[in-house]
Amino acid sequence: MAKNKTATDCIVFPLDLPTVAKAAGYARQLSGRVGMFKIGLELFIAGGGQIIETIRECGDSDIFLDLKLHDIPATVGRAMECIAAWDGVVFATVHCGESPAMIKAAVNGSSGRVGVLGVTLLTSVSGKDLQNAGFDPTYADNPGALVMKRAQMARDAGCAGVVCSGHEAAAIKAQFGSDFVTMVPGIRPDWSVGKDDQKRVVTPGQAVENGADYLVIGRPIRDADDPGKAVEQIAAEIREAVGGGLA
Repeated sequence: MAKNKTATDCIVFPLDLPTVAKAAGYARQLSGRVGMFKIGLELFIAGGGQIIETIRECGDSDIFLDLKLHDIPATVGRAMECIAAWDGVVFATVHCGESPAMIKAAVNGSSGRVGVLGVTLLTSVSGKDLQNAGFDPTYADNPGALVMKRAQMARDAGCAGVVCSGHEAAAIKAQFGSDFVTMVPGIRPDWSVGKDDQKRVVTPGQAVENGADYLVIGRPIRDADDPGKAVEQIAAEIREAVGGGLA
């Protein structure tokens, strides 16, 4: 964690909502109370590039554009050039799939204006899913090994960091250094755990103890009676986990 970073800076709220109006409502409510808003595929398709300006008009929180680019290198590189031209986008994602050249094209396309994060393994994917997809038992029986392999690809290509589970954050920090960013989805405070599509989940406290830099936290905030209060509760848990090291 950076020295001047606050607990709320660590919280990324995903605007996984079907309409621009609903997303803007949450952005107005939570701007300044979370560190960053994540714009994913659903909202981006609903609102196009204009959604970035709309969210920026709601406040001054940064934007994490999570489109998980995955195509031939030339296409990915040009797409990242477009992303890098948008004001307020600090991180964007590319899949760590089969091609190191694709990841490198994303980094080159960013021209250093946006941090490229490699998506290692979706938190909805289990070992059983990998087995069914034909992965070698080396990875199907140990998804963490696949995460580390893909994190190495991202690091070698010049990515700013990776998207990973909180279970792998500590190993990634140990192998690739404290400056290699870990963006962690699948965060569920103990008071919000329930049935959903996330398989490899951790609590906010566990995630920051493991070295997570940013925590993507959606349902526990979105479904709360008071989303702002939920953010404050999560921030308090983060501060407690790091022993007062964050404001």
